[in-house]
Parts: sequence; C-alpha cells; structure tokens
Amino acid sequence: MSNPTDRSANPGVPDFPKTEKQFDKAIMECREVYASKLRDYGASWRLMRPTAVTDQILIKADRIRSLETKGESRVDEPVDDAFRAIVNYGIIGLIQLQLGYADRKDLTPDEALALYDRNMAATREVMLAKNHDYNEAWRKMRVSSYTDLILMKLMRTKEIEDNMGHTEVSEGVDANYQDMINYAIFGLIKLAEETGSDRDTDK
Repeated sequence: MSNPTDRSANPGVPDFPKTEKQFDKAIMECREVYASKLRDYGASWRLMRPTAVTDQILIKADRIRSLETKGESRVDEPVDDAFRAIVNYGIIGLIQLQLGYADRKDLTPDEALALYDRNMAATREVMLAKNHDYNEAWRKMRVSSYTDLILMKLMRTKEIEDNMGHTEVSEGVDANYQDMINYAIFGLIKLAEETGSDRDTDK
C-alpha cells in the first residue's frame, strides 16, 4: 500500500515546501533585476505617481497577452522578463503608496532595496496564506490565466484610482498590487517548469 504522504504516489498532494523554494528563486531573480536598474538609474521611479505605475504594469500585461494571442514577438523581450517587470513595478507601486511620490530621487539604492525586501516579504506572506487555503489551486491554471487575472486586477485598480481610492467593500490598491505580484511570480514558476530551468528546486 502506498504511503499517503508520498507525493510521487499521490500527485494531488500539495507540495508547499517546493512552492516556497520556487517562489523564493523567482523573487531572487526579480530582485537582481531591480538592484541592477538601481545601479544604472538610481531610484528615478520615485517621480512616478501610483497611477503611472499602474499604467506601466498594464503595458507589460497587455504585451504578454498579445504575445500569448499572436504566438510571436518582434521585440527581444521574453515573456518571463515582462512578468519580472510586473513584479518589480508592483513593489514600486506599494512603495509609492506608502511614501507618496517625490520630485527627485530621494532614496539611496540601499534604502530602495530595503523597501523592496520589506514589501516583498509582506507580499510573500499573503501568497503563503492563500496558497494554504486554496491548496495550491494555481498549479492547475494556465499561464495565460495569470495574465488575464493580472489584467482584471489592473482594471479594478484603475477604477479605484479614478474614484480617488474610495471602495465600499473591495480591497484597496495595495492588495491588488500584491495579487498582481503573486500572479506574475506564479507565471514565472510555470514558465521555469516548462523549460526545465527550475530543476534545482526539486532537491
């Protein structure tokens, strides 16, 4: 008789530790991109109002959906790079909501990285809680569904922004940013699984 806790014999059993490893690897890759751009440009994004950050995420998500629909790209930006951009702009959006936008680069790279880590840790906690409650339902979804969910969250965010942040029963902009970040990371995990680049997380 097979062991009920043996995941190889019971593929439907959730593998939460594997998800954490894959999630953390994706976070590390996104953070490396964020840190590299800080070295090149500094925290120039501090001038962006949250609405502009939302629109930038929309551009990236629209591009992913276009590539998924057309099946070809004429610009050298892979889908996984666009998902990483959504993750990083989502974190930037959370920072801008907390600090307000500025008229100059008023954060050092170290300060900007510390804010990134703090907001990513909080977003990761949201993922862990929802992943537990939904029993890893995201693994049954297609990557294109993450794209559509991100676009839906963007539409909701734009409505909230146009209503000056007012909601009656819905979550605020910050919660929508966190969901977009997490959906984008799920997309990165699924794409890594498809290409086999996540093999080290199985150890």
